[in-house]
Amino acid sequence: MDKSLPDTRPFAPFEWMLALRYLRARRREGFISVISLFSFLGILLGVATLIVVMAVLNGFRAELLDKILGFQGHASVYHGDLAPVQNYKDIQLRIEKIPGVTRVIALVEGQAMASSLRNNTGALVRGIAEADIQRLPSIVNDNLRTALKETGIPDETASFTGFDASGGVAIGERMAWRHQLGLGSNITIISPEGPDTIVGNAPRIRDYPVVAIFKVGMSDYDENVIYMPMEEAKDYFVTDEGVSQIEVMVDDPDNIDAFLLALQAEAGDGMMVQTWKQRNLTFFNALAVERNVMFL
Repeated sequence: MDKSLPDTRPFAPFEWMLALRYLRARRREGFISVISLFSFLGILLGVATLIVVMAVLNGFRAELLDKILGFQGHASVYHGDLAPVQNYKDIQLRIEKIPGVTRVIALVEGQAMASSLRNNTGALVRGIAEADIQRLPSIVNDNLRTALKETGIPDETASFTGFDASGGVAIGERMAWRHQLGLGSNITIISPEGPDTIVGNAPRIRDYPVVAIFKVGMSDYDENVIYMPMEEAKDYFVTDEGVSQIEVMVDDPDNIDAFLLALQAEAGDGMMVQTWKQRNLTFFNALAVERNVMFL
């Protein structure tokens, strides 16, 4: 170091000397020193509180965002009149070529009722291909339990290998708890939009074995979501060869608005694009207000 230059390190000798000069008391100025000490401690606690609160809120937002985006995707492409997307494979190929897009997943999605001997609850059924569900980090984690391997023995580290041919469904941990179900138990899925009869629509009722139990970490998902093999979901919801929506993941979720024009162009006429910010607008606005108030 050049000795001709002043020492500009953090907490250099000059700063220590200046701080100690005003914190140490002379005998005749003892009361003033006590006031200085309390002022110093007040500033210390105030700054520390601000740092801790902002760090907690930022960590909470990041963790929550990771949970939500790990489940929903960053943008959804669907038909404007909510009809099944029949040419979804072509759209997938085009969207995958957009710079910054990391993953494109097709889904068949529908509302239904999950029924068992213990309970009846509403459920969101999501039809997904085996290759796609294995790429969802929020689903495939250390909490996943499956009975998909040839031995049929539950494996705490198992994956969704064999999901397409299993003929079963994957449910969340809280749904399994509410219905008192385990691996191999049957769950009944009931959809009000069944086949037409002379007296109107008859509900569609089918039983499925539970082949996997997952844990996302958010009660809304763990309690209400059922994953079903893609082909089985197409047959159950009668979408022919179409899907309900195409989910898109990008490398920078906070900058998803920059992808809107490219996604809309590649999706084609009659298609709509909705981002995660639009889907969760109320929730994240409330979080932003809370964050600003806590800062003040």
